[in-house]
Amino acid sequence: MTERNVATGTHGRYLAVPPGVPQASPAPILVGFHGYAEGAETQLERLRAIPGSNRWLILSIQGLHRFYQRKTDTVVASWMTSQDRDLAIADNLAYVSSCIDAAAAEWPTRSKIVFAGFSQGVAMAFRAAVHAARGTAAVIAAGGDIPPEITPQELSTISQVLLARGKSDQFYTEQQFLADQQRLRDCSVNVLPITPDAGHEWSPDLVSAAANLLASLDS
Repeated sequence: MTERNVATGTHGRYLAVPPGVPQASPAPILVGFHGYAEGAETQLERLRAIPGSNRWLILSIQGLHRFYQRKTDTVVASWMTSQDRDLAIADNLAYVSSCIDAAAAEWPTRSKIVFAGFSQGVAMAFRAAVHAARGTAAVIAAGGDIPPEITPQELSTISQVLLARGKSDQFYTEQQFLADQQRLRDCSVNVLPITPDAGHEWSPDLVSAAANLLASLDS
């Protein structure tokens, strides 16, 4: 048997919410990435629940790999699997860049972007951040680890990271959480670790910390 890879075009989707308050200048961008077996709507709700996010152009990007959630027949998505991993990463990065470019062409924006991911979406948030052409301000990461392929030089381009792990999270281990903190500090990244009394979830404590982060950047 001989295996080959073939490039093909496909369509993805993102949801956008323009700033809900009067803007004297172009808005910064808050880009969200959902977890496994979720959709763009779920991450959009999380981002809109952050106080102060209505001053940002919010984008929630849905993974390209769609499938049905068996219990509800709801269309959900994932970002990638281990199969053809490097090709999937390249496809996803090009896709995310296209989404941001399309949104920036439709609404006035400035080169300040925060990437926010939950669970499987955390890896995409970090990948998008270190490859962003418009300037990364920060990453909000909840319940997921930093991808292993990102180099120290690439990580050092991120100014700050809000890194969250629920105390009873069974998927994002405490050992990995501590290792990710050290990895960021070794790259001179300003890291704010929080450990909400929660499980594998986007917790109220994270929402509060994210609100403080966005407020500090919205100037």
